[in-house]
Amino acid sequence: MSPRFKRRLSRLLLIIKPVLFLLFAVCFLLFAVGVTSPLRKFINENALSPRTFFDLLAGNPGFLKNTQGRTNILLLGIAGKGHEGADLTDSMIFISLNFEKKDVIAISVPRDVWLESLKDKINTAYHYGEEKSPRSGGFILSRAAVEEILGQPVHYAVLVDFAGFEKLVDMIGGVRVNVDQAFDDYKYPITGKEDDLCDGDPEFKCRFEHIHFDAGWQDMNGEKALRFVRSRNAEDEEGGDFARSRRQQKVILALKDKILDPKFLLDFKKDKELVKILDEATDTDLKLPEILFLARLTLRTKDKDIKTLSIEDKLINPPLWDYDGKWVLIPKTGDFSEIQKFVKEEIR
Repeated sequence: MSPRFKRRLSRLLLIIKPVLFLLFAVCFLLFAVGVTSPLRKFINENALSPRTFFDLLAGNPGFLKNTQGRTNILLLGIAGKGHEGADLTDSMIFISLNFEKKDVIAISVPRDVWLESLKDKINTAYHYGEEKSPRSGGFILSRAAVEEILGQPVHYAVLVDFAGFEKLVDMIGGVRVNVDQAFDDYKYPITGKEDDLCDGDPEFKCRFEHIHFDAGWQDMNGEKALRFVRSRNAEDEEGGDFARSRRQQKVILALKDKILDPKFLLDFKKDKELVKILDEATDTDLKLPEILFLARLTLRTKDKDIKTLSIEDKLINPPLWDYDGKWVLIPKTGDFSEIQKFVKEEIR
């Protein structure tokens, strides 16, 4: 290479270097705006920090909301789009977790409990809350309603719709549930028939179908499991909200056992499908670190550590004419103090 050519190349590089640097800076800025900005938003929304990761690894629940060491979550189930009363909560389960004792307490709150503060049944709380403030009001009002009944704070809420529930059960290959006693329900609602006039039939029989369950262990796919947890018109002890609440708890435990089976957990394709279905079918005010910590606790929780409580013996049906013809439940004592005292003694 001649000295003359070297001099020309040096002058050219003096000109090109700033241009290359400028191009690099522009590309880096575009990358920062396009990638790190959403990343920063994700980190901020989920309250992620080095301390959070340390707490997760160390098993320290300090970043979780809690009251005297207990974190309380409200699990809500709705029919979802395409169903009558799409955003009425057909199931409401209060779940209390103690991380030191590693125990879980579950209480089903019947959907027909009457609340004077709402001037309606508790299953309408989510609906009214969403009407007032979409995307957050439903959780806020539902939590407040359950707190009024149980006398316990509700720190978080999780919402699941029936379509997502059915997909979830099918995706994991079904669940195995022990049915306490056989029952028939001749008024199980048929989706899409809610407003059918049934050719003038005064009993609207075309809106319903007959479903039957045998006693004993049953293998259930998504459709069958959904019918099992939704049925509330059986002609014996399995009719009504109390029996349905017990069935819902059975299926939740069956789901937990199936998902936490090592064969399932080690199937990464299934894990990916599970995350997708849960993302589509659920809504929650839990942030990512909180979800991860609760998932970790669930992995370590055995069925013997889960205690289910019932408040059904503390509720009664008042005359229909006192509540505009609605079938409701009210506390035997006239207020919720007895229920709150019972729950307080059990949750320590």
